Amino acid sequence: MIEDDPAISLGLSKNLKYEGYDVLTATRGEQGLELAIDRKPDLIVLDVMLPSMSGFEICKTLKRNEVDIPIIILSAKDQEIDKIMGLDLGADDYLTKPFSIRELIARINAVLRRKKRYEKEVEAFRFGDVDIDFTARTVARAGKVLDLSPKEFELLGYFVKHPNEVMDRRQILNKVWGFDYYGTARTIDNFVTKLRQKLEPDPDQPRHFVTARGIGYKFVP
Repeated sequence: MIEDDPAISLGLSKNLKYEGYDVLTATRGEQGLELAIDRKPDLIVLDVMLPSMSGFEICKTLKRNEVDIPIIILSAKDQEIDKIMGLDLGADDYLTKPFSIRELIARINAVLRRKKRYEKEVEAFRFGDVDIDFTARTVARAGKVLDLSPKEFELLGYFVKHPNEVMDRRQILNKVWGFDYYGTARTIDNFVTKLRQKLEPDPDQPRHFVTARGIGYKFVP
């Protein structure tokens, strides 16, 4: 929760914790943005009027860098243009102050239900002669268990969950390494090369981890 009013922040935190949620709080925009990126919460409750960095700016920064966290905006502004701006910037819901705690909790629950419905939890996956067990975090090829580093496994998992989708290198860096990781395109290239060597029938002519020239990569099961 990113809210600069101490009374509102305390009241909301107490009620959300009573409902069973773990709550992280920030009173400034930059602090909240850092928490969102580092801790990757399930949802952000975001005030618009914040010191130095507005809620709209936070929305814009998160969405621009593909940090995909549902957002409910709280605002004293009830003008239609402000609601439209918040939703256009990627917020999932918009609540005007003053509001009831019960309504906010109902909206939080609704947004999280939608998120859960659309998330695809993959437990196992097979392509070619490769078997992936996401629960056990193991990868086998032709029945032989392979040694993948944690980051190689995370990259493989990201590819598997986005089949036949062209993804640029910056997108992959943000999603797998994190928004605050200062890597380069070469980082991605090196890791894709390792996956090809371990998982492709012919690493020099890849069938599954395909280069999208000038953009990035595409995983073809």
